[in-house]
Amino acid sequence: MADKIQWAGNTMPKSDDKHLGIMSLDHVKKARAFHQSFPQYTVTPLARLDGQAARLGLSNLCVKDESYRFGLNAFKVLGGSFAMANYIADETGKDVADCTFDYLTSDQLAEDFGQATFFTATDGNHGRGVAWAANKLGQKAVVHMPKGSTKPRFDNIAAEGATVTIEEVNYDECVRMAAAEADACERGVIVQDTAWEGYEKIPSWIMEGYGTMASEAAEQLREMAINRPTHVFVQAGVGSLAGAVVGYFTNLYPDNPPTFVVVECAPAACLYKGAAADGDPRIVDGDMPSIMAGLCCGEPNILGWDILRNHTTAFVSCPDWVTARGMRTLGAPEKGDPRVISGESGAVTTGLVETLMLDPEYAELKELIGLDKTSSVLCFSTEGDTDPDQYRRIVWEGEYPTC
Repeated sequence: MADKIQWAGNTMPKSDDKHLGIMSLDHVKKARAFHQSFPQYTVTPLARLDGQAARLGLSNLCVKDESYRFGLNAFKVLGGSFAMANYIADETGKDVADCTFDYLTSDQLAEDFGQATFFTATDGNHGRGVAWAANKLGQKAVVHMPKGSTKPRFDNIAAEGATVTIEEVNYDECVRMAAAEADACERGVIVQDTAWEGYEKIPSWIMEGYGTMASEAAEQLREMAINRPTHVFVQAGVGSLAGAVVGYFTNLYPDNPPTFVVVECAPAACLYKGAAADGDPRIVDGDMPSIMAGLCCGEPNILGWDILRNHTTAFVSCPDWVTARGMRTLGAPEKGDPRVISGESGAVTTGLVETLMLDPEYAELKELIGLDKTSSVLCFSTEGDTDPDQYRRIVWEGEYPTC
């Protein structure tokens, strides 16, 4: 195994934490109420993996399975749909609490708001979520995908009626393309979870939308009599999801928050590189070859980064074999454990937990985060087999072996 896991403990100076309030409990409660208004809404499963926990020497291991989200096989729709609802609420002078699914699909919306075109860049899951929401709400969507995007993910977006292209540039260039086209369109709106100076409102709404997933998980843990996770492992692309999850659980347990570990794919590990340098995240440019397509983002969300630098214990950069390991262990679980179909960007946190508990090479990181037999670990499987052919090559045929 040539490529090693790399990690950095958080020794960065703290900021004033002004963005933690994005993920306040009230904001997340409002987002969840919005999602509950959709007829497609159900709480996605929290897989309790007692057999795997016992094998690894953990007290508890739970994985939130987002392959069931709205029939879209990924969590991303939570953010895009809530951002679109907030935008429409702003434009019509309403509170987002009044912008339920029934209102957003009514004839009244056509009178109050009309139609806009929502632009975005995506590896697949976010764009599919935006296209699905636009389709359901009678809006338009234009989606640009980066070089190397797969046909199944393209087809899923096109099936929702969006205009979709695969470009010969990376994800971050696609973001700039989508933003420029939105600016040039008479009623164009960029819906992106990458925040930059002057573009923060919509990314903050997207993060709040992701809070529905975290809120569900916290509730499900309590129902399992696991009242508080000791450790939360969450993956990062631009850092919006990670910032949302870390921010929510920090607000939920202000006096005793969990230990947070943020996990990236090695070619796009801008947060890890920033933490390792004790400073701002590094921008990663050019091609980012990884099976973790949803994490191949080189320019971080400044809102998410601000939350993470204040509350994350460790930033970890993982090669592809780590997520392949997670995909296989979740797909072929211990006897009695539920099966989780987890895609390339969904399984990396579980693969990392597995590796830390079994491989003495990473004992120092394991000790830093205090991962041991008393630990109750929460991971998020953010997507299912969004590329079924690649999923089978990895899980069935053994691509990207662990050793």
